[in-house]
Amino acid sequence: MIYEDEYIIIEQEQNKLPWIKIFSKKKYKELSECDEETRKRLFDVMLIVEKAMLDFYKPEKINIASFGNIYPFVHIHVIARFKEDDYFPESMWGQKQRESELKLPSFDEFCKKLIKLL
Repeated sequence: MIYEDEYIIIEQEQNKLPWIKIFSKKKYKELSECDEETRKRLFDVMLIVEKAMLDFYKPEKINIASFGNIYPFVHIHVIARFKEDDYFPESMWGQKQRESELKLPSFDEFCKKLIKLL
């Protein structure tokens, strides 16, 4: 776990890419079921993570996805994407395009900066 407050929990998806998952702390199946405060916090944090990734990693693109067929919590994926990554321009759930070895700044350092913004 990277961060937690009364509305959300932030975790890292284990991947070569900078990939954050923002979960609602309470069990909600759909975004429309979230109380207003939780929904606002989810979206505010999503934007904070996106801007932090853009600033820290300088990616080609940020991918944002929300689908939760396994976890009983609403969650949002925020992923920094690079032209040289394994799947670009496909989604991370698409067809692999190549084998890559990205040289990226430290994810731990990114998390330290992110926590300060939250």
